[in-house]
Amino acid sequence: MMSETQIHTIARRMMEQHGPQAIAQAAQQAQACESKGEADEAKGWRHIADAMKMMRGPHQS
Repeated sequence: MMSETQIHTIARRMMEQHGPQAIAQAAQQAQACESKGEADEAKGWRHIADAMKMMRGPHQS
């Protein structure tokens, strides 16, 4: 299990490297882990995706 600091560091780096697509990539990683039966790893990727959503801020209307 990763610490909150590690999760936010990974999320920030992914956002810098991949922009808005980073959230989708994290979700894909989570699905891939789930399909392999790696529930803990999938949970980590979902946590990273959630952290990126918080960094992104609220949707503009």
